[in-house]
Amino acid sequence: MPAMVEEVPAEAAAGAAEPHFLVVTYPAQGHINPARHLARRLLRATGARVTISTAVSAFRKMFPGDEEGAAAAGEGHRDAAGVWYVPYSDGYDAGFDRDVHDPTHYMSQVKVVGSRTLGAVLERLRAAGRPVTLVVYTLLLSWVADVARGHGVPVALYWIQPATVLAAYLHFFRGTDGVDRAIAAAGGDPMATVRVPGLPPLRIRDLPSFITNTSEDDPYAFVADMFRELVDMLGRDDSPSVLANTFDAMEPEAVASLREHGVDIVPVGPVLSFLDEAPAPGSVAKNGSNDLFRQDGTGYLEWLDAQAPGSVVYISFGSLSMMSKRQIEEVARGMSESGRPFLWVLRKDNRMSEGAGDAASLGGERGMVVEWCDQVRVLSHPAVGCFVTHCGWNSTLESVACGVPAVGVPQWTDQGTNAWLVERLGTGVRAAVSDKDGVLEAGELRRCLGFATSEMVRAKATVWREKARAAAAEGGSSERNLRAFVGKQLAGGN
Repeated sequence: MPAMVEEVPAEAAAGAAEPHFLVVTYPAQGHINPARHLARRLLRATGARVTISTAVSAFRKMFPGDEEGAAAAGEGHRDAAGVWYVPYSDGYDAGFDRDVHDPTHYMSQVKVVGSRTLGAVLERLRAAGRPVTLVVYTLLLSWVADVARGHGVPVALYWIQPATVLAAYLHFFRGTDGVDRAIAAAGGDPMATVRVPGLPPLRIRDLPSFITNTSEDDPYAFVADMFRELVDMLGRDDSPSVLANTFDAMEPEAVASLREHGVDIVPVGPVLSFLDEAPAPGSVAKNGSNDLFRQDGTGYLEWLDAQAPGSVVYISFGSLSMMSKRQIEEVARGMSESGRPFLWVLRKDNRMSEGAGDAASLGGERGMVVEWCDQVRVLSHPAVGCFVTHCGWNSTLESVACGVPAVGVPQWTDQGTNAWLVERLGTGVRAAVSDKDGVLEAGELRRCLGFATSEMVRAKATVWREKARAAAAEGGSSERNLRAFVGKQLAGGN
């Protein structure tokens, strides 16, 4: 625990201090990545001090051996981009293991222990003469708002899923126009149509799984309560502004619906660091380092260099998904039969747990299998022509911003909505999976690859790449939105 510091009114400290943004994020790769990208964009836009705080378990993986010094000094670790990192404890400093730990207990501990230790972080930064002037927090961490306000610091929510998903949660939990009853009446039929106020027609399969799957056997059912808590917060007088990792042209109906129902949503996306670096045409973008997973060197980039332009299929189901043995076998068979070269991210723990064989045998003559890679560098490589993805929102935005058509294989949470958006934009296709076990089979994979690599889809992907980049560029809609928001904060607004 930190030493006690002299009590100083937070408002006075903040008023005399230089701007300091603290971005607090859940300790998962899919949350840390967008938090890091936002931190770098805030740094670039303002020149202010920007600090990321995530749990000790994630900090240890990102900066091995450094968490003790960071906590003791009150300074933190500074990355190559100039962003600072300081850990808080969530009570699971050795990390959360979903095969061992109870997720419900974990989330309750995060709130109790995290509230105390994040408060200590704010105190240390203030004592060091660098008081935080705005706290920005990602989803699943609504308790952060209470901690920040308890220290006299204003807050903003950073929404790292589509605005369409936030609108779906908002209207479901508020019961707007009977949306909650309509979803219940669908009885789990994935193809049943539901009308969400202000949005185009959606099927049950297109909605977030936490409001359509009400099974008592779901170990993550409690997450719905956390989103309900978030929606309740958005209805309070002190409701935070919502920085959304989307852009106006991508989800105009969802943004309008949220604003109509009282949400101060600020589209600032796509928030991707490589867009701010403005790489030269034809060059390979870099996504930064300090991931929670160790990359397999750079051999995969050299392998890509040897492939024909637009020929490679990139396959990755993200940092959390586990593929069954049958799914691994079907992907391997589908790619072998397609005759296309492919780069496949398949974590070693997944291969070993399913007895799926080694990387060389799965890759065959045309493929390369790696445990982890720099996804943005892969997607921006000229050799990559298609992305087979679980449709996490980070991956979806990266594929759009890189102009790479997608084959979506959504599994849970927001991924069905993301796949719906991909099809609506015309930049890819959602694959059909087996009713029996949810597996994407070889024949369907081949069919989807043929469609996604067609000239029609490639052309759409190019159009949306330019729209995404224009939104994030200087003078673009998202860049203007962020500057206006920051200007309001620096002027003392909330």
